[in-house]
Amino acid sequence: MSDPRPGAVLRGAVDLSALRSRSAAPASAGDAPAGEVSRLVFDVTDASFGQVLELSRTVPVVVDLWAEWCGPCKQLSPVLEKVVVELAGRLVLAKVDVDANPQLAQGFRAQSIPMVVALVAGQPVPLFTGAVPEEQVRAVFDQLLQLAAQQGVTGVIPTTDGEPEASDDEGEAPLPPHHQEAFDAIEAGDYARAATAYEAALAENPRDEEARAGLGQVRLLERVQHLDLQDARAAAAAEPLDVRAQFDVADLDLAGGHVDDAFARLLDLFAALPADERGPVRERLLELFGLVGDADARVIRARGRLSSLLF
Repeated sequence: MSDPRPGAVLRGAVDLSALRSRSAAPASAGDAPAGEVSRLVFDVTDASFGQVLELSRTVPVVVDLWAEWCGPCKQLSPVLEKVVVELAGRLVLAKVDVDANPQLAQGFRAQSIPMVVALVAGQPVPLFTGAVPEEQVRAVFDQLLQLAAQQGVTGVIPTTDGEPEASDDEGEAPLPPHHQEAFDAIEAGDYARAATAYEAALAENPRDEEARAGLGQVRLLERVQHLDLQDARAAAAAEPLDVRAQFDVADLDLAGGHVDDAFARLLDLFAALPADERGPVRERLLELFGLVGDADARVIRARGRLSSLLF
C-alpha cells in the first residue's frame, strides 16, 4: 500500500448497517456466479458509484479498474477475487470497466491499468498498479483491514444464503424518516432528492450533524456526477479567474481524493480575485473543509493559508 493514510474524500453521513443483511452489495452483481462471489464481487458503474461509496462505511471496498483488452487485468482480477472470497466478507471487490465508465476512470486518475484502490469510510486509499503476485495482494489487503479497523469500518458481508450471523448491531433502531429517505435516494442515485431529505432533517433539528455532513456529501456528488474531467480542466486552464470553472475542477479533485489539489486551486483563486469577488470562493472552501473534517491536517493547513490571505 503506497500510503497508509487514506486521503479523505467525504465524511460518511448515512448508516449503512442494514446492508449487512442484504443478499448483495448495492451495485449490480452483473453476471457474477451465485453464492459467495455474487455477494463479494460485483460490477460498479458511473451511475452506481455513490452507493459503493456509502457501502465503504460498513466494509472496506477494493476497486479494480480494468478493461477487456488489458492482458495484465485478466491476470490480476482472478487473484483479487480469490483473496476477497477467502476473506469471507471482511471486504468486497467492486470492478470498474474503464471503457464503459469514463467518469470513474477520470475520477481515479487511472493513468494505466490494472489499477487497484480502496475505499474506507468514503475515503480513497491507493493500493497498487499493475499485476502483482498473490502474496503481495494478501499483504496489502491485510494492511487495508488494519487501516479499516482503525477507522471503525469492521462490518462483514454475509457469504451464505442463510441468515447472517448475529452481531452487535441486531436490534438497532431504524433510521429517522428523513435519513431513511435520503439513504433510499442515494441508493437510487437521486442526489437531489437525498439533499431535500437532509434539508428537511436539518429544518427539524439544526443540530443534526449527520444530516449536515450528508447534505454536503450529496451536494458534492450531485455537482460532479455529470462533469467531464478533461473538459472541466480545459475550461479552468483557459479561464484561470472563472470561478465556476475552478469550482468544477476543485469538486472533481475532492471527489477523487485529491484534497490538497482542490484546496490549493481554490486558495490560489481566492488570492487572485479582487476582494469584493472573494466571498463565493471562501464559502465553497468552508463547505469543502466541512466535508473533509475540521481535524484533518490538510484542512488545518488550508485554513491557515486562508486566514493569512484574509488578514
